[in-house]
Amino acid sequence: MWMVVYIAQTKEKAEAIRTLLQSADLLVKVRAVNQTAGEKYGCYEILVPESELDEAHTIIIEKAL
Repeated sequence: MWMVVYIAQTKEKAEAIRTLLQSADLLVKVRAVNQTAGEKYGCYEILVPESELDEAHTIIIEKAL
């Protein structure tokens, strides 16, 4: 099951977190929330498998994104 580990306010922030987590060999999905196609700003959920949730959360906190 995929779990939300972070909610980013911009697409750029979401992509930065995705890259960070993928560089640690974690599976990552980014999902736009409540926005229409092509919008630059809005909320983006960063999702990881439940088994990788703790590790992903630790990485995000350590990097202080």
